[in-house]
Amino acid sequence: MTEYRRLTIDEVGDVTVVRFRDQKIIDDLNIQELGRELLNLVEVENRKKLVLNFSAVEFLSSAALGKLITLEKKVKAAAGKLKLCNIQPQTYEVFVITKLNRLFDIKEDEADALAAF
Repeated sequence: MTEYRRLTIDEVGDVTVVRFRDQKIIDDLNIQELGRELLNLVEVENRKKLVLNFSAVEFLSSAALGKLITLEKKVKAAAGKLKLCNIQPQTYEVFVITKLNRLFDIKEDEADALAAF
């Protein structure tokens, strides 16, 4: 199993729960690494059911949103499903403003996200 610096990974049944280690996802180098780690889950480890838990994230840059969009496309191409949960109100605003709340399946908490599978 791969070592992740930006993420913590848990298995709940056949669902992979991903938590972010960083509170602020704004630094370009960290975002590049985060993107690689997220894509690795799908492309290398062949995980099809992902829940991204944003409970630790206070701020997300537009570059980080771009990585999430790429991940969504990869998951769909692999016939998988991606759910997002525990997004802080100020971060959720960014999803609403960019209309990404329509692209992503966003649940209130991890239990709801897991139940959605």
